[in-house]
Amino acid sequence: MVHARIQDTNGITLEAMKKQFFKGLKALGKRERVLLVPPDITRLHGLGGMLAVWAVEYYQDAVKAILPALGTHVAMTDQELNIMYPNIDHSLFVEHDWRNDIVTLGTVPASFIEQVSEGRLSYSWKAQVNKMLVSDGYDLILSLGQVVPHEVIGMANHTKNIFVGTGGAEGINKSHYLGAVYGMERIMGRADSPVRAILDYAFENFAQDLPIVFGLTVVGRNSDGQMVPMGFFMGDDRACFNEACEVSLKVNFTMVDQPLKKVVVFLDPGEFRTTWLGNKSIYRTRMAIADEGELIVLAPGVHTFGEDKEIDRLIRKYGYRGTDYVLQAVAQNDELKQNLSAAAHLVHGSSEERFTIRYCPGHLSRDEVESVGYQYGELALMHERYVNASIKDGWNTTGDGERYYYISNPAVGLWAHADRFKDA
Repeated sequence: MVHARIQDTNGITLEAMKKQFFKGLKALGKRERVLLVPPDITRLHGLGGMLAVWAVEYYQDAVKAILPALGTHVAMTDQELNIMYPNIDHSLFVEHDWRNDIVTLGTVPASFIEQVSEGRLSYSWKAQVNKMLVSDGYDLILSLGQVVPHEVIGMANHTKNIFVGTGGAEGINKSHYLGAVYGMERIMGRADSPVRAILDYAFENFAQDLPIVFGLTVVGRNSDGQMVPMGFFMGDDRACFNEACEVSLKVNFTMVDQPLKKVVVFLDPGEFRTTWLGNKSIYRTRMAIADEGELIVLAPGVHTFGEDKEIDRLIRKYGYRGTDYVLQAVAQNDELKQNLSAAAHLVHGSSEERFTIRYCPGHLSRDEVESVGYQYGELALMHERYVNASIKDGWNTTGDGERYYYISNPAVGLWAHADRFKDA
């Protein structure tokens, strides 16, 4: 059931979105023990943090805890909490430990995985969530965040916020690997995908006793190029997600009229500190980039590869060398078999030798960048060449006449050419 909705692809005000959010909360009736599950700082622009602030304003002392949906990401710092959730008492926040603080609600059978993967994989899948969702007696679990095209599941959020954001190692690993093996270019921008199918199965079969309600935002650029809310949908089943997906595809999807020979992507240093996150620059643009084209990633905040020390080690060891290499490495190495989300990330982060990826990090050496299979670029030189006061998202030209396509934040959209996105 959808409890609240508002949408306008020209943009809506925060005041209007807040009014609809409160309308939806009122429709739920009185609640006494509320758990909030918002995104972390890596989803800063999606306004999930603002929803959490409003929820605390509405429920006040009834909000007993806030569990940011970290998934495998590192915990947020006090400074990041202040940015993401201003004026909320830090004592409410609980850090999700994806390796230890989980319970299994049920198991999706291998036969279902076989079916949705078209026979590529055959393993069962544990529907895992943070133990707080089950054991602490909440009468409302409010899952908050943005719907936007996503490389693993097609469209982000909804049940992903629960089963991945508060999920465990096995559930995260296997779901990411399923998406990678199936093929990200078959998934991105689609509301239905193999990974979405297993999360839907888990939600419908194992989570119906949990008082989960979803608050979903859609954020896009207005005519002035500013990021503004364009939709908010609140409900307790998939209907709110479907409506959000329809709006997101209108405002977060860019179909370019020709394959792009050169793409320059900027990664906000406050949001992107690792290639684990920064490789959205690759995921979200790959369907738009021409064969033998070049992607230049301006990454002033990137200082390492993985969000997790073990995953960082695996990325450094195996590198971004393409699907065939990764599948062989998984078959031959137990450490990758036990970290399938890392293996999936290695697949996602490769161009499959179709185009060049030139990383320009603020805090990684040339040797580090080249050791994982990327080309290296000097950040200062590349920034000076491609970023100037008049730069805008889309087509730009350097002083000496080089034409390139600029993207200021890859996390807010998906770019493709029609030849690589047949269903658009």
